Amino acid sequence: VYSSIKWQCFCFRGKLGRYPPWPGKVVSPPKDLKKPRGKKCHFVKFFGTEDHAWIKVEQLKPYHPHKEEMIKINKGKRFQQAVDAVEDFLKKKEKQGGKEQDLTDSDPEPSSVERLGGLGTTGPVSGFKWESSIQHVCTRLWSGTLDAPVKMTVVFVVFVWSVQDTRSTSIQAADSTAINGSITPTDKRIGFLGLGLMGSGIVSNLLKMGHVVTVWNRTVEKCDLFIQEGARLGRTPAEVVSMCDITFSCVSDPKAARDLVLGPSGVLQGIRPGKCYVEMSTVDPETITELSQVISSRGGRFLEAPVAGSQQVSNEGMLVILAAGDRTVYEDCSSCFQAMGKTSFFLGEVGNAARMMLILNMVQGSFMATIAEGLTLAQATGQSQHTFLDILSQGQMASTFVDQKCQNILQGNFKPDYYLKHIQKDLRLAISMGDTANHPTPMAAAANEVYKRAKALDQSDNDMSAVYRAYIH
Repeated sequence: VYSSIKWQCFCFRGKLGRYPPWPGKVVSPPKDLKKPRGKKCHFVKFFGTEDHAWIKVEQLKPYHPHKEEMIKINKGKRFQQAVDAVEDFLKKKEKQGGKEQDLTDSDPEPSSVERLGGLGTTGPVSGFKWESSIQHVCTRLWSGTLDAPVKMTVVFVVFVWSVQDTRSTSIQAADSTAINGSITPTDKRIGFLGLGLMGSGIVSNLLKMGHVVTVWNRTVEKCDLFIQEGARLGRTPAEVVSMCDITFSCVSDPKAARDLVLGPSGVLQGIRPGKCYVEMSTVDPETITELSQVISSRGGRFLEAPVAGSQQVSNEGMLVILAAGDRTVYEDCSSCFQAMGKTSFFLGEVGNAARMMLILNMVQGSFMATIAEGLTLAQATGQSQHTFLDILSQGQMASTFVDQKCQNILQGNFKPDYYLKHIQKDLRLAISMGDTANHPTPMAAAANEVYKRAKALDQSDNDMSAVYRAYIH
């Protein structure tokens, strides 16, 4: 079945997050696995992973003209190991005198190919789950361009995305640094401080896209995994800033953000003229203004860029980035923002992103508390919570957020995707912002009290959906 020693490149777009090019091979599918109707597809298995999928023929693209370019896109160790596996595979096939197999007009013939493993999510697409039936994967893909006839069974799969064109303040697709649909990472040295739920996913995607990243975390053990993936280790925040051109930080609250900058061996000690500092933590506008001023006083360039999303969304590289401050820093961060998010907005002067982020999280936190209240009221009045969720999912409020949170509640699964203590902090800061603007926030204030009760019930380190427990205790 694996008769050819030449390579091809599959190029496709899909809602798969941000993933690097990855080698794979065209194989005969299991005999009982039907090909998608009306689709000219080939069945591909990825090297170094059990993932596999039907890929449309019109999305094939020749490999050799783009080989060096694609390899430069991803410098991760797992990727290199997968490429090495391809090289070994090709050498073995060459020794066996393998012949080219023409797959242009016909399917691979069913043969002795063993049934591939389950629809795992390891390897290049970690964090993404294929559709329940891989026969339907192709329906998620967008059209590509067929550059040449296909006669190879070994392929290079390129996961392609575009920057969402949403409004004038966002990074537009025309400004993208993507080449052939893949991000060309900036040549600037990137630093990252804080490897919590959000920061870990962000750093992982920066590395996958080939960025040179130096990491620091208060608990140094959290750095080990990223060092294995090719990141460098900084001993202090000051050292990271001094080593890097652009340093991002993502920590828990205003105090942590201030301490990181102003504390011993902090960011401020490493700032020199031209150094860029990007604050991604969700904090209040006053904290952001203070940090901007002290960074600028040393000749540094400052950008705030809090992110909307959760751990899962961060892992998938589908965050929404809200930025404000130095526009040139925003532009310099283009490839980084594309690696970690699906879209980004530039909102003008410093403080605007913090304000917008608190408003968004105020709405989300209040909504989550209301959903929990509805579920418990359904139970208290003898209604089925499952039926309530089924009805909700068919109405105007249907969303992935509602479905996932409610399912987790009903399963008693409160593993943190966004910490309850952090959404309560955001509510508190939003209420304070409303007081400063002399604007009432009674709904947020009510929700905040429910989260405070959940914290008193020792739910701080659980997911925000654990606010449900405030109603049942």
